[in-house]
Amino acid sequence: MFKSIFQELAQLVSLRSLRARIFLFILLAGVVPCVFMRYAILDNYEERAAAQREATVRNQLLVVGNHLLSNNYFQTRPSEEAGYSSASRDVIDAELEVISNLYEGRVLIVDSSLKVVKDTYGISEGKTMISEEVIQCFQGETSSYYDKEHGYIEMTLPIEDSGAVSAQDGQDTGRIVGVMLTSISNESIVTTMEVLNRQAVLLENLMFVCVVAIALVASMGLTRPLSQVTDAINKVQAGYAQESISVPGYSETVHIVDAFNQLLKRMKALDDTRQEFVANVSHELKTPMTSVKVLADSLLAQEDAPAELYREFLSDIVSEIDRENQIINDLLALVRMDKKVQELNIASVNINELTELILKRLRPIARKKDVELVFESMRQVTAEVDEVKMTLIMTNLVENAIKYNKEHGWVKVELDADHQYFTFQVSDSGLGIPEDALTHIYERFYRVDKSHSREIGGTGLGLAITKSAVLMHHGAIKVSSVEGEGSCFVVKIPLTYIEQ
Repeated sequence: MFKSIFQELAQLVSLRSLRARIFLFILLAGVVPCVFMRYAILDNYEERAAAQREATVRNQLLVVGNHLLSNNYFQTRPSEEAGYSSASRDVIDAELEVISNLYEGRVLIVDSSLKVVKDTYGISEGKTMISEEVIQCFQGETSSYYDKEHGYIEMTLPIEDSGAVSAQDGQDTGRIVGVMLTSISNESIVTTMEVLNRQAVLLENLMFVCVVAIALVASMGLTRPLSQVTDAINKVQAGYAQESISVPGYSETVHIVDAFNQLLKRMKALDDTRQEFVANVSHELKTPMTSVKVLADSLLAQEDAPAELYREFLSDIVSEIDRENQIINDLLALVRMDKKVQELNIASVNINELTELILKRLRPIARKKDVELVFESMRQVTAEVDEVKMTLIMTNLVENAIKYNKEHGWVKVELDADHQYFTFQVSDSGLGIPEDALTHIYERFYRVDKSHSREIGGTGLGLAITKSAVLMHHGAIKVSSVEGEGSCFVVKIPLTYIEQ
């Protein structure tokens, strides 16, 4: 149990793991919004609380400002003015003190001569207050400023006498007779924010634990089908399972399983082909050796055998050895072509001359079987090919057409080209190939009619070698045949060799 948990944690540490990436994605998707939300809520609360506190203080100061005007607070000699008493001034001062104490701040009253007539702290009364905010406020511009770093709200509020009358036209002019400069503390806001922040952090930690648990469970659940696929493949690799695997789950895992099953089928087919190839090679190599041994044993069993019999048996032994040697040479040629490192000696070759030379070599075989060999060239063809392997392709196709032909038959070789490819076509009036055998003729040691093929000769490797040589030139080979009427092989090879 602990080992499996350790393995899970090790996979989560490695970011190369899909499980780790899913875990990290879910973790970030769950935690990061919570952190941003906490800071956003606290900032929004602070701004709203500061704005509300400022509005409340402003409303109360407006009330006090009206009292200042109604009681002629700014008169220099209040005892001579009607309607003013020291008791009213005391009441207004008391109101200002209450506001100052309530909001843990300071209120200064500045008259039109920029003189401080009231300071709730009692340290600036009688002094001149020259500041940008006060001067702008006398010009009709109010201001407010929230200093988060030092923890206070500062605002200026004009005291406007809207009942003043112009001496010229008798209209209400509404002049500013004073300014209230207020500074209040935001300590209560900060205290509330600290409480909210502690609660938010507690909730955030709780959510972090929940998100980690959800991310762990989700990452393990989402990647479980992939682990099942891996386990199934490991069983096949270890030899515990040979059949196709099946892991129902996501469509992606189904595609992976289908691809693996196709690969498994391909590997089984290759393994079957290899086993069949080994069996065929063993049989083909064993047959001549068996014949040689039988002939040799027959000679040894006859003590007084005549010389003619020795000559006959030795001639048969030589034939079998030649056949064995041909099989070995064809196998070596096929192995060399199967190697990926096989290099082609590409050169510019006159295909017409090469074809005529090959047909000249094969005409004695055709005359021996009374087969007419015809060559028809549509145009002069020069291509970049490996001359040795091109000779192998042409020789195998034409020789097969002659060998597997009828008496008094014919073989026609046609050469043509376009701007990209040249075509080498061999058609005959021979035995033909059954339709069900057309897909197997390029397999090694495959013979359509084994008994007839053994009489004619050959190793069953000719077409396999031919196809390999064609593919090395990036070409293609096609066949069409009707049993009893003949066959037609068409080889198409690029005029210019392009190394891929």
